[in-house]
Amino acid sequence: METKYSKVKSALKSKVMDGTYTPHQKISSENELMKEFGVSRHTVRLAIGDLVTTGWLYREQGSGTYCADRSTLNEQQSQNNQKNIAIITTYISDYIFPSIIRGAESCLSQAGYQVSIFSTNNDHGKEREILEKILTQQFDGIIIEPTRSAFSNPNINYYLNLERLSIPYIMINAYYDELEPLSIVMDDEKGGFMQTEHLITLGHTDIVGCFKTDDTQGTKRMKGFLKAHRKHGIPLNPTNIITYNTEEKNTKPTEEIEKLLMSKSNSITGLVCYNDELVIKVLDVLRRRNIKVPGDISIIGYDDSVLAEVSEVKLTSIAHPKSEMGKAAANTIIDLINSKNSKNNEQSQVDSIVYTPEIVYRSSTQDLNRQKLTT
Repeated sequence: METKYSKVKSALKSKVMDGTYTPHQKISSENELMKEFGVSRHTVRLAIGDLVTTGWLYREQGSGTYCADRSTLNEQQSQNNQKNIAIITTYISDYIFPSIIRGAESCLSQAGYQVSIFSTNNDHGKEREILEKILTQQFDGIIIEPTRSAFSNPNINYYLNLERLSIPYIMINAYYDELEPLSIVMDDEKGGFMQTEHLITLGHTDIVGCFKTDDTQGTKRMKGFLKAHRKHGIPLNPTNIITYNTEEKNTKPTEEIEKLLMSKSNSITGLVCYNDELVIKVLDVLRRRNIKVPGDISIIGYDDSVLAEVSEVKLTSIAHPKSEMGKAAANTIIDLINSKNSKNNEQSQVDSIVYTPEIVYRSSTQDLNRQKLTT
């Protein structure tokens, strides 16, 4: 159980790290802190004393306690020879993330950087904990995959504090729009469009789209799904759009698809999936109901992961750059660090990267036009 002293100390550190207290700003008085945390003056003084000793705060006799300028400390620490990069992803060992991380790590290691890897599990609270840990240590730069990027992020102040401390960061797979950061992403709207148009050109008109919408990748892929229907003049049944969030990903999509398949009015011939991971779960549902792919229903995935070729049905899927994205992220963050540390004050141009999606064709989709010609 966290002690009262630790609670006060942690809260004050958080206010420094999220920018509530800026360098040389006077912090709340002892009386105010006593009321805020419901603790004794002795507890408040212990917490403040420890933070003064460790360089987070400083005192001015007769005036009060102030937030220290930790950017000066960062500059002093950066004089050492160890170079550190943090990589923050939503997951580490799942799905396509190991390939992205390996791509980045190989380039960073060759450039002499020590790499620390963190996972948020797509949780804002965990993201905040990681950002606080990073801000208390010395990192030259950060590669970040945003957490629930489709939602308003409660940790924006931490990123603004990174900028104030001149710690470069870039975002991969998605980005927080309000920050307008350097980013390395796919054109997910076009990818969702291509998934859907592929099925439409094969003669499918009753197509279900299933998208994870707490990340911008999913909302953009859904937008592409809608655009393809509009372009080809195909009416879209609202019940054919299934959305879900991180907590629901192992249950809701397959449950909703099974309901549609059980409906008496079911005439679905095509399924657009948010990613290959979802396709594998859907294949289990279809197998139980003795529905053949692509004979009875065509499916297209996204990411062209290893799952696309290990399943009994080889999946048509949108290719994700994976390792290439990781390498590009590593090279970009190194360029930013070098530009920041340039003694000649030469700022090199570093731009965001948007990958154009491509379809990898396999055997999970069927041409209904050809089938109609032979009957």
